[in-house]
Amino acid sequence: MHDAMSWIEAGAATHVGKVRRQNEDNYLVATRRGLWAVADGMGGHEAGDIASRVVVEELDAITVPATAAELLASCERHMISANYRLRKLAQERGGVLIGTTVAVLLVFDRDYAGVWSGDSRIYRIRQRRIEQISVDHTEVQELVSEGKLTPEEARVWPRRNVITRAIGVSESPELEIKGGTLEPGDVFVICSDGLTTHVKDEEILAVASEQQPQQACDRLIALTLERGAVDNVTVVAVRFDPTAPPPPPHAGAARMGAKGNIWE
Repeated sequence: MHDAMSWIEAGAATHVGKVRRQNEDNYLVATRRGLWAVADGMGGHEAGDIASRVVVEELDAITVPATAAELLASCERHMISANYRLRKLAQERGGVLIGTTVAVLLVFDRDYAGVWSGDSRIYRIRQRRIEQISVDHTEVQELVSEGKLTPEEARVWPRRNVITRAIGVSESPELEIKGGTLEPGDVFVICSDGLTTHVKDEEILAVASEQQPQQACDRLIALTLERGAVDNVTVVAVRFDPTAPPPPPHAGAARMGAKGNIWE
């Protein structure tokens, strides 16, 4: 990483689930560049798998930054490019809607930023407490924010999956950004809504706190499958620990995956 004192380990896993025939999720693990992401192609729309893949391709084109501001600006620039590509593709296909959610974690030295659009989530686990860094861009979340629904009611609300922002659906991508400072032991979990449909926050906390990133991802996927996995499910876990020994040389290589593969 940019700071020689820092040490980051990451894991990732994805699965088509038990109902869908195609995995429209994609993910990116690019630890050396301080970049991890999950994209979830919008179900029910054409080419959801293409949409999520385009977003991940754009993010994977980000080079090693010199500053945190450069990393964030590059992320935003590539999301604009992804948005343009998807809207152009939609026009070529007769004006159909082609879109995807995205959730990105950026890290430079001891600073981090969550960048997202849609309902894929970013969680931070710190001192055995879990916090959802992202805020879902959904109709149901708006109702919760307005006090018209409780979080418990929201979990069973019939239109809980209607999203209000996504890459590819508007002239310009609508991104939300939230940043902070890393602390030793921080763990981040980035996931598509296929996970949170079946697994509660406190269960994510328990698994990600007690297991290494790859084992945590595998266990969270297994829990989802045990409970029916009605959608594609993707999980990326990132652990920050500057006191640990450095990871093996291959651990920082960029990894992309979809369609049920853990790594490509």
